[in-house]
Amino acid sequence: MPNAIDLNQRCAVVTGGAQGIGRAIVERFLASGARVAIWDRDLDLARRTAAELDADKVSAVEVDVTSLPAVESAARQTLSALGRIDILVNNAGISGPNTKLWEYPPEDWAQVLAINLTGPFNCCRAVVPAMIAQNYGRIVNVASIAGKEGNPNASAYSASKAGVIALTKSLGKELAGYDIAVNCVTPAVAKTAIFDQMTQEHIDYMLSKIPRARFVKVEEVAATVAFAASADCSFTTGAVFDISGGRATY
Repeated sequence: MPNAIDLNQRCAVVTGGAQGIGRAIVERFLASGARVAIWDRDLDLARRTAAELDADKVSAVEVDVTSLPAVESAARQTLSALGRIDILVNNAGISGPNTKLWEYPPEDWAQVLAINLTGPFNCCRAVVPAMIAQNYGRIVNVASIAGKEGNPNASAYSASKAGVIALTKSLGKELAGYDIAVNCVTPAVAKTAIFDQMTQEHIDYMLSKIPRARFVKVEEVAATVAFAASADCSFTTGAVFDISGGRATY
């Protein structure tokens, strides 16, 4: 049994929550007493996930996080359904191709940055005013060890996740006068559908860099996110919670 984290009566949004790390976060939030809105561009998958987990406590909302109007509409829909948004987890992301920067397709660069960095910006922009109005909120951005160290043949992904870290620190300072904490996590790679977007050579490279000599489990990431999303995380803001299995050098 996981350690108890109290999220009773809390209402959460998890982007990309239909599968992988996002689904594990949804499951941990449910176990902690929260209600959750899954924001995902794959509505059918999000609905299936909601039905499998708890249809009474999980709702599915179709959202393209790269579109600010779509995100703003999702925020209004969620606020209407749940009454409030206490927790926002910006988890949706893609890896992009594994290739040298000078051979990187510009359209892929733009897509990775749009989903991985502009997506969290859009979601924070849409949700933060409601958190300010209620003087409470917890924002957890899912970055990556790649954002700290920079993985070769993954320039767009590394740059986007470094941007998420900087966005976290900036917004954390802007909201420090409220009971709103903004933090991020930097996990090593986990065995999820994102592997389908990577070459085996790149997967092997990432594993070779982890001192624990294994991939992180999605449940381990979810456990750290759950703490950062709780009322107990009351003083720490603009911080980076490392989940890299010892790889991080800072």
